[in-house]
Amino acid sequence: MNESGKHGEAPVFTHIENDRAQMVDISAKTEVLREAVASGRIYLRSETLRAIREGTVVKGNVLATARVAATLAVKDTPRIIPMCHPIPLGAITIDFEEGDGYIEATARVKSYGKTGVEMEALTGVSVALLTVWDMVKSAEKDENGQYPVTRIEAVRVVEKRKGI
Repeated sequence: MNESGKHGEAPVFTHIENDRAQMVDISAKTEVLREAVASGRIYLRSETLRAIREGTVVKGNVLATARVAATLAVKDTPRIIPMCHPIPLGAITIDFEEGDGYIEATARVKSYGKTGVEMEALTGVSVALLTVWDMVKSAEKDENGQYPVTRIEAVRVVEKRKGI
């Protein structure tokens, strides 16, 4: 299997033509309801997770701040990622769940348009996780200023739907 997910076929890169980056022409496509869900995890020290849970982080409410940052990032995706189309957004939901040593962020984005919202969901979840890191970085550093525990992993599209 290759990168396109199909056996025996070469991958198709729609954003590249004659070695030049291009925005794909979606003008002939019909508008349809689309949804994408992305998730990712940030691993943190147990003391940091407790401070987030108890609301004692010095910089303020970590998850509320990360939720706002993620929402703004979703709305700015076409400005951040050059070949993304500006699309009408119908809904943005950012959720958090604590696991064993980590916080998992999930971004759900809906649109009624001509192209998918995967990049918006991925951008949202990535910025949510980066914002968590920024809010707690002083507590995560070791005596040498390094981050031995802190890491972001498993950022991925969990699901995408079209015509729902």
